[in-house]
Amino acid sequence: MALVICRRFPGRVRGTRPRPALIKYHAGKKLPGHTCENCVLTAKEISTDIRMAATLKLLQPLGYQVFCSPFTYNGTPSVAYWNVGSSCSRPGGQDPGKQVKSPCSTSSSRRILQTSGALLGLEFNKASASKVSTLQPDSPSTMSVEENVEAFDSFEDPRAFLQLRPEYQLHSYNRSETGPPLSLSEGELILYEITAFQHNLQPHVIADYFCKLSSLPAEQHPVLLSSAGFTLLCRLSVENIQLFETPELISILKAFASLGLPHSHPMLDVFETRFCHQVWKMSLDELLLVADLWRNLGRRVPRFFKIFFSYLNFHWKDLSLPQLIHLIYIIGENRQGPQDLMQKLESLILNYLELINLEEIGTICLGFFKSSSSLSEFVMRKIGDLACADMQHLSSYALVNILKMFRFTHVDHINFMKQFGQIAPQRIPSMGVQGVMHLTLACSALRILDEGVMNAVAASLPPRAAYCRSKDVAKILWSFGTLNYKPPNTEDFYSSLISEIHRKMPEFNQYPEHLLTCLLGLAFSEYFPTELIDFALSPRFVRLAQERSKFELTKELCTLDGTVGVECPDYRGNRLSPHLQQDGSEMLWNLARKDMNSKPEFLEAHFLLETMLGGPQYVKHHMILPHTRSSDLEVQLDVNMKPIPFNREAILTQELDKLRLKHVGVSLTDTLINQLLKGKSKGHFQGDVESKTEQQPVELERKAVPCWGGPLCSMTDKSGAVAMTDPAHLPAPQVKLAVQLTNKNQYCYGSNHLLGLHNMKRRQLLRLGYRVVELSHWEWLPLLKRTRSEKLAFLHEKVFASVL
Repeated sequence: MALVICRRFPGRVRGTRPRPALIKYHAGKKLPGHTCENCVLTAKEISTDIRMAATLKLLQPLGYQVFCSPFTYNGTPSVAYWNVGSSCSRPGGQDPGKQVKSPCSTSSSRRILQTSGALLGLEFNKASASKVSTLQPDSPSTMSVEENVEAFDSFEDPRAFLQLRPEYQLHSYNRSETGPPLSLSEGELILYEITAFQHNLQPHVIADYFCKLSSLPAEQHPVLLSSAGFTLLCRLSVENIQLFETPELISILKAFASLGLPHSHPMLDVFETRFCHQVWKMSLDELLLVADLWRNLGRRVPRFFKIFFSYLNFHWKDLSLPQLIHLIYIIGENRQGPQDLMQKLESLILNYLELINLEEIGTICLGFFKSSSSLSEFVMRKIGDLACADMQHLSSYALVNILKMFRFTHVDHINFMKQFGQIAPQRIPSMGVQGVMHLTLACSALRILDEGVMNAVAASLPPRAAYCRSKDVAKILWSFGTLNYKPPNTEDFYSSLISEIHRKMPEFNQYPEHLLTCLLGLAFSEYFPTELIDFALSPRFVRLAQERSKFELTKELCTLDGTVGVECPDYRGNRLSPHLQQDGSEMLWNLARKDMNSKPEFLEAHFLLETMLGGPQYVKHHMILPHTRSSDLEVQLDVNMKPIPFNREAILTQELDKLRLKHVGVSLTDTLINQLLKGKSKGHFQGDVESKTEQQPVELERKAVPCWGGPLCSMTDKSGAVAMTDPAHLPAPQVKLAVQLTNKNQYCYGSNHLLGLHNMKRRQLLRLGYRVVELSHWEWLPLLKRTRSEKLAFLHEKVFASVL
C-alpha cells in the first residue's frame, strides 16, 4: 500500500492527475498516521473522469508538475512518499522554459519509485513475467516446437541469411539484440519524468526514453502501449518530429519495432512521412535499416519505397554484396520492385556471383520470385551450376527457393533437376508440408516426372495431411494430376487428401480458386467426389468464385462442368447454367483459335489435309470438347473409308462465293452486241448467257464435290434463291477422327508421357466415339523441311492407317 501525503499550498496548486489504479485501491480510505479529513481520498473528490485519451488527437497537455522529496525510506517497495508542490518551488528559481532535470536525484527517485505500478498508470503484470521467465529456450515446450518439422516461421525463416555475414548487422534489425534490460521501477520512473517534465524534454531525451522503455520485459509491452504516459511520449515525439536527427528517428522506429507497435498505429503515419522527406539525406545502410524496420513492424509503406527506389536508380552501383542481398530480400517482402531497377540488380548479381554463398542465392531467388521479377535464363543457369556444385550442403529452405525461381522462369536445368531427384526423397520426410508442396509444384510446372520424388511425397503426406492448408492440398493434387502420375499408395494418398478437402471447406469459401484446383487435379487422375463437385457447381459457389476470387475462374468452372458431363453419366447434381457454358466455350474457343492460327506448323498441316482429302469441306477446325481448352482438326469417314464433306460452314462459304460470281456480269462479244441490236427478249438472253457462262462449271463442280452439308449446305436455282439440302441425305459417319498436332509442352519433359489435361481429353474423346490421330511434334516438325509429297504421304498414312 502506498502512502500519499497531501499538503496545502497557498495559491493555485499543481499536482499529478489521479491515476485509475490509485483511485480504485484507495477510494474512501484514510492515510495511515494522519487524521486530517482533507487527506481522505474518495472517488468523487479525486476525479469522475479517470480515463486518459488513447489517441494523439484526444491527448491533452497535463498542466501539472511533480517533484519528489526523499523522506525516510523503510525499504518496503510498496511505499512511496510524495510531496506535491507548486511550480514556484523549483530550486534556484529556474526558468520554466529551459530544460529541467529531475529536482530529486536519480538514485533516490529510483528507490522511492519502487512502488506499485498503479501510481503511474502501469499495472505491470508480475505474475506473467514470472510465468514467461520459466519458459526458457531449452524447456520441453519450446524444444517440441523446434523439433516439429511443420514449425515454419514465415517472418524469421526468410531472414536466416542475415546471420551469414557480420556486415548485415549494419543495416538490419535483430529483435534479439536489445539494450540493457529495464526494470519495472525504472520504467515507472521514466513515465513519471515524461509527465513531470513534458514541456522541457529535448528531442534527444524523447528518443532516449523510447529506447529505454523498449527494453522493458516483453510481457509488459502491451501494458506500456496502453498507458497514458506512453501516449504522452508519442504526442511529444510528433510535436518535435521536425527536430529529430536521422539517427534519433531510426532509434525511435527501432523502439516501435521492439515494443510491437501495431502497424495501424497513427504514429507510424507521421514517421513514414518524415522518413520520406529524409530519404535523399540518408546513407544506403540507413535506408536499408529503415526499410527492414518497416518490415519488422509489418507495415506497407509505398510512399517511402517509391522514393527509396528512385534513390537506388542513381546509387545502385554503390551497393555492396551484403547490401544487395538485403535489398533483394526487402523488395521480395514488399512484393514489388520496378523492372528497370530489378534489371540493374541482376547485373550486380552477375558481378558478385562468385562471392555469393548458396544460402544467399536462395534469398535472391525468393526475393525475385515474391516480387514477380524474372531473372534471365543465363543467370538462372549460373545459379543452377553453383547449386549443383555443392547441393548436399544446400539447406532445404534455399533449395525450395531456387526451385521456385526455376518454376517462375521455366528454365530447364537438367543437371540441377537430376541432383535434386537424388537428394529430395531423403529430405522430404523432414520438410514441412509447405516446402513439400513447393517441390511438387515445381516438378509439375517444369513437367519433370521423377517417380522417386513423387513417391516420397505421396508416402509422407497421409500421416500429416492435417497440417496442409487448403492451398497445399490444391497444389499437391494439381501437381500429381498434371504429371498424370499415380503413386504406389494411390488409394491412401487420395483418400487422405479428399478427406482434408472436406475438413477445409471454410477455407475454400475464402479462396474458391483452391477448391476448383483440387477438383481439376482429381479429375485429371479420374477421381470425381460428387458431393464436392455438386457444391463447386452450385449457383452460390459459382457466384462466390466470380465475385470473391482475384482470378478469372470461368475457364476452370467450364472445364470441371464439361468433364463431369462426359465422364460422370450418372451424376445428377448441379451444373453450370447454359449462359455461363456458352460464355466459357466462346472464351476458350477464341483463345484456342488464336493460339493455333499463330503456329505455322499447324496452318500447314491444316492446308495439306484439305488438299489431300479434297477441300475445306472435309476438314473442320474446331473444339470437339470445348472445356478441354484446345482445338482439333476433325475428319469423318464413311463405311467405305472415304472422307465425308461434313464441314457445313465451308460448303456454305463455297456456295455463297458461287452465288456472288453468278451476278458479276458477262463478257461483251460481237455476238452479244448483235443480239442486243436485234432486240432479243430478256428471258431468252438471260437463259442463253447462263447456259454458256455458269451452268457447265457449276455442274462440273457439283459432280466433283457432292454436297452433304444439311441445312447449311445450299444449292442455287436460276433465280438466285438458296435451297437447303435435307440433313437426312447426309451419310452416317463410320469413323470420326480427331487429328491433333501436339507440342512438347503437352508431355512430361523428355518423354512421350502425356500431361494430365491432355490425357484426360483423349480419354473423353474415346468415350464419345472418336479416334485420336496424333501428329506428334517429334514426327511433324522435322517433316516441315521435306518435300510436299512426303508431307502428304505422312498425313495419308496417319489418317487412313488409323482406321485399320
